[in-house]
Amino acid sequence: MNTDTTLTPDGVPRSPPAARAEPVTASTPARFELPAVTADGRSLARGWLWLALGALLGSGLFSVLLVLARTPGINAWLPSGDFFRVALVVHVDLSVLVWFVAIAGLLWSLNLRPLRSPRSRLLVRAPLWLCGAGALGMALAAFFDPGEAVMANYIPMLDSAGFRAALWVFAAGALWLVLLAMARPVPIGPAVDGAGALRFGLHASAVAAGVALLAFGWSLAVVPTTLPAKAYYEILYWGGGHALQFTWTLLMLVAWLVLVQSCGGRVPLSPRIVLLLFLIALASVFVTPLAYLMHDVSSVEHREMHTWGMRFGGGVAIAPLVLAVLLALAPMRGLAPVKRPLRAAVLASMLLFVAGGVIGLTIQGSNVKIPAHYHGCIVGVTLALMGLVYRLLPELGYAAPRGRLAVVQPWLYGIGQLLHIIGLMWSGGYGVQRKVAGAEQVLRSSGEIAGMGLMGLGGLLAIVGGFLFALVVIRAMRADTVTGVGMEETP
Repeated sequence: MNTDTTLTPDGVPRSPPAARAEPVTASTPARFELPAVTADGRSLARGWLWLALGALLGSGLFSVLLVLARTPGINAWLPSGDFFRVALVVHVDLSVLVWFVAIAGLLWSLNLRPLRSPRSRLLVRAPLWLCGAGALGMALAAFFDPGEAVMANYIPMLDSAGFRAALWVFAAGALWLVLLAMARPVPIGPAVDGAGALRFGLHASAVAAGVALLAFGWSLAVVPTTLPAKAYYEILYWGGGHALQFTWTLLMLVAWLVLVQSCGGRVPLSPRIVLLLFLIALASVFVTPLAYLMHDVSSVEHREMHTWGMRFGGGVAIAPLVLAVLLALAPMRGLAPVKRPLRAAVLASMLLFVAGGVIGLTIQGSNVKIPAHYHGCIVGVTLALMGLVYRLLPELGYAAPRGRLAVVQPWLYGIGQLLHIIGLMWSGGYGVQRKVAGAEQVLRSSGEIAGMGLMGLGGLLAIVGGFLFALVVIRAMRADTVTGVGMEETP
């Protein structure tokens, strides 16, 4: 990446002279780099980064409340009712929905053509304000208007007017953000190089998010409101939730390529092949509107069509990139201190994502293997985006993370989540049901108890890893800012 902010007459960042002067031949390795960071893009990206950090810190605080809600004596001081599930809903929504949308906003803001007038700049900041206000409202609703906690897939809900209003505000910000990302992106250009392939990946992730929002709106129009809350929200979010997974997966693939490039690795794929893999993943997301056209939203066929599209598109697009990234990482030795956290993040990400995918192949029926699969894949994405944040900090005017804590953090978070999902899968083998807690789990054997105990230990390590990520990033923000990329330091 570079920090050259010179623009063309159309407002597109120019490539640096050195990059234009270097001849490109068939043997020249592709450089997978994100768009240059402009002054406007840097300011906006910083705002989205702060929202992402706030979401992770908030989810961590609610994870602590989850423990306190099950602690005798202390739980009497918490709001009445089933506060455990209330805290769990907000924890999941902050750590998945808000965190991912904020990181998407950060990356898409770097890929926007600059807007010249002050009024236009207000327009590009409005999604950040709306998403921030919505996220804060969702967190506050847990204390002031919790309602019934509904553990729906993809977007758990508090069935209260306050939480729904906050979610609507957040959704308005997300819609505005996606429309901006699709309307004013930096063009790929006539020659597809590594940077162009990554731009296409960012474009594709925004389009996938647009399809997801269309699916949410479609479900909102056709799902009967007379259904019980659990069934209503489950059907409402099923189609759009599956489409959103393509958005997060595409961003993860972009992150993998950037991190490997930043570590000095050479991905053994041409930019055109990478673009083709992104295109396959994008094409698969259009199974979503087909499912709505072909089947009733409440039918089994509708649900299975979404699942099939995600498995096919994800498998075909991801498998070649997993192999290519591993081949690029294999020969790396003696990395500079600022590069070691990036390698740790990409390796931990791949470990969790692949583990989640393998567990998904073993699912039969409804048990805790399902959240084990989901946690593995979604945490794999989270780790990749954490690594990408580390990589982008120098571009945003901050110091590059370095030191043992920055290297340990991805592994602590990743190993904690791996233990968590192994415990869930272990328990799932005994038939322990999902989305239950306490006595409702009905743990009869020592194997079931051991599995759930391993899950708890892993979850605790993952919570610590999440807090360490925020600590590493905030320390880098407070350190002396650096000029340039800051990735060429020798060991």
